[in-house]
Amino acid sequence: MPVSDVLVEVLGFISGGVCVWLTVRENVWNWPIGIANNVVFLVLFWRSRLFADAGLQVVYLILGVFGWINWVRGGVGRTELRITRTSMRAWMVMAIAVPLATYGLRGVLLTMQGAAPFFDALTTVLSLTAQYMLSRKQREHWLVWIAADLIYIPLYISRRLPLTAALYGVFLVMCVAGWREWNRRWRQGASVES
Repeated sequence: MPVSDVLVEVLGFISGGVCVWLTVRENVWNWPIGIANNVVFLVLFWRSRLFADAGLQVVYLILGVFGWINWVRGGVGRTELRITRTSMRAWMVMAIAVPLATYGLRGVLLTMQGAAPFFDALTTVLSLTAQYMLSRKQREHWLVWIAADLIYIPLYISRRLPLTAALYGVFLVMCVAGWREWNRRWRQGASVES
């Protein structure tokens, strides 16, 4: 791997770790750090021929702006958004949309001769789902991230991106911590509203 790719991967590792740590803490600064991280990983994934992951970074950038605005002004009366639960209707939509979108994206990646079409497509769709849920501050986004990270780790190892695989291992641990922390905060908020 060229030295420039190693430096890009290190920068992605650092900015990604800081972004997730801030998200666990429910800190709004996760959004600008995350946007910078998207630019770094766009370059890294494109060079590694993980085209869906590269394209995902562009969508993350857009969702990052949306999430940033939504967290600050998406609550009642344009106030700070509170942690919520994902509705049963939303889960049903995701249960249909995730497999369909994965199948469709896999077809596109096959024509592009991607390195791992199915897993690249599946992780992309799961990640978009989780990121949208995060932008809406739905606590279950952590569960979707956990599922994606469990696939990302071996995928990145297979593409000789060991530092990125290690980062996603750290993300996995942080997602478990985030799930626990957001559940605690959600329960506190629910008891205050009662």
